Amino acid sequence: MMGEREAGETEESRKSRFRRICVFCGSSSGKKSSYSDAALDLGKELVRRKIDLIYGGGSVGLMGLIAQTVHEGGCHVTGVIPKALMPREISGHSVGEVKAVIDMHQRKAEMARHADAFVALPGGYGTLEELLEMITWSQLGIHDKPVGLLNVDGYYNPLLELFEKGAEEGFIKPSSQQIVVHASTAHDLIVRLEEYVPRHEGVAPRETWEMEQLGYPASQNHNN
Repeated sequence: MMGEREAGETEESRKSRFRRICVFCGSSSGKKSSYSDAALDLGKELVRRKIDLIYGGGSVGLMGLIAQTVHEGGCHVTGVIPKALMPREISGHSVGEVKAVIDMHQRKAEMARHADAFVALPGGYGTLEELLEMITWSQLGIHDKPVGLLNVDGYYNPLLELFEKGAEEGFIKPSSQQIVVHASTAHDLIVRLEEYVPRHEGVAPRETWEMEQLGYPASQNHNN
């Protein structure tokens, strides 16, 4: 028993390949307690692996839950939020470092520039829009960072089925289907993200994009 426990502790405390993970999630908590539980579990998993959090900057909903969990666990939290949304999504005290930006595009570019991987918890239009843009950027060759779905209670099953339909109908290349990593628990998802190796061919080499406009300085290695 002691040997199993020590092995498990070694696995959880080993150094992750990720320094910072960007989490997309809702500014509401949803109707089911399982969504909040998943945000807490993901936050604890990041803390166990000593991974810092980049997120949308809100202190309410699932955003607030994961940010508070990571912050209280001793890891750094960076929230990136458009100035126009600050009165709505920050209630009371902010969590960790808050970077105010001009608009949604700058928010996504800033989050993407600093993150080593992306995870989407359940959320609405905004979460889906952020998630799909990171998937698209991977397909285009703008980045090669893992993109994961925390598929709580099958929340993302319809989206995964749509991706399969797109491949069946010839709109998504089969090799591009592996861009999206998904799992039903935070632990399994992080493990799969750690193991992710890009196998699709980008539409265009990263060097051909105007990276400054997307938040990636041309002289900066995108894995830093």
